[in-house]
Amino acid sequence: MADSREVMNIRQASQYLGVSPDTLYKYVGEQKIPAFKLGNRWRFKKSKLDQWMEEKSNQMEPRAKHKPKAAVKAAGSQ
Repeated sequence: MADSREVMNIRQASQYLGVSPDTLYKYVGEQKIPAFKLGNRWRFKKSKLDQWMEEKSNQMEPRAKHKPKAAVKAAGSQ
């Protein structure tokens, strides 16, 4: 994203996150993602989105440490 503003609208945030605007609206409605309304429009702070992504990736790391079954199977067959 060439325009690296701190506060983004739904279109900018969806591009930044790599999801469709519809998916982003769904996440906002389910309160899964940090957002706030300015007037009647949803806005997203880049720093909050970065923090949210960092937290989500840290939650996934313990799972990533386990070898996938395919990797275990392949290692056992050598």
